[in-house]
Amino acid sequence: MRLIKLEKYNCPSCQMVSNFLNNANVKYEAINVEDNPEVASEYGVMGVPVTILLDDEGNEIQRVIGYKPDELNEMVSKLQ
Repeated sequence: MRLIKLEKYNCPSCQMVSNFLNNANVKYEAINVEDNPEVASEYGVMGVPVTILLDDEGNEIQRVIGYKPDELNEMVSKLQ
């Protein structure tokens, strides 16, 4: 499984999600949607932050929109 986080520049909520994941010692791939708009389109993302848990085949398992610690905790628990 892998975790991706879609973000953009100067986004306080995006930084809060990054801090949460870093404090949980979770590896994730940060993708800036301003630099990579095709990724936002691929995942149907209209706003950020969006954190997506993917299985080994790239299928979406779970999505958290915004900074929601309870939902992020649930997502992180699936990685451990």
